[in-house]
Amino acid sequence: MAYIAGVTSRDVPPGGAGTGDPVPSDAELVRAHVAGDPQAFGELVRRHRDRLWAVALRTIGDREEAADAVQDALLSAHRAAAGFRGDSAVTTWLHRIVVNACLDRIRRRQAHPTVPLPDGSRPGDEHPSRPEPAAPAPDQDTVLLVRQALAALPVDQRAAIVLVDVQGYGVAEAAAMLGVAEGTVKSRCARGRARMALSLRDLRGGPSSEPGHHGNRSGTTDVPSRSGAVLPLPTGREGRDQR
Repeated sequence: MAYIAGVTSRDVPPGGAGTGDPVPSDAELVRAHVAGDPQAFGELVRRHRDRLWAVALRTIGDREEAADAVQDALLSAHRAAAGFRGDSAVTTWLHRIVVNACLDRIRRRQAHPTVPLPDGSRPGDEHPSRPEPAAPAPDQDTVLLVRQALAALPVDQRAAIVLVDVQGYGVAEAAAMLGVAEGTVKSRCARGRARMALSLRDLRGGPSSEPGHHGNRSGTTDVPSRSGAVLPLPTGREGRDQR
């Protein structure tokens, strides 16, 4: 299945090549794939891979692990497509599979932690150690601090914050993707934001001002957002405007 190998490339825009032909819906592509169309699932992957990759990367925090998680998730979706009943949107179904693959990897990693080599290389890395990069710019320092605080969260809280505050999904959408109640997503986001505010205060080495309550990027006011802890995360193209 060669279409899975390049899940993180950005060379094909969502929605096809613009030939003027009618563009099938996601659900139609799933049905076509189940019926034996060899191109349908590849088109589905091209439409959604950027957002799936962004969610995996933010959730796991490691590019190789994120790529492996997306690969595993797409293989699972490819095999399980016949069981898709259409109770939710196809993108919600795909996100749920990717998030579950990420959480599984995080839990396995926590159960079997590895110790990095002194030069930052991974065991088995045959490349010689490279010189340390130059110190990042101040804005990048802030981004790195926020990512570090995000990575320190319990996995369930991290997944909720990634979907709601980083990716900009609504609470209801995030709940469907995570397979939990909306109230659970709100609770995880609130606890995660509070933890991040404390972590950022400690990482910056000084007291932090009391953050305000500004609402998350999805526009819902039910989940108060601590903007100092969440908004510095860069989102690039992976926000809601892609959908």
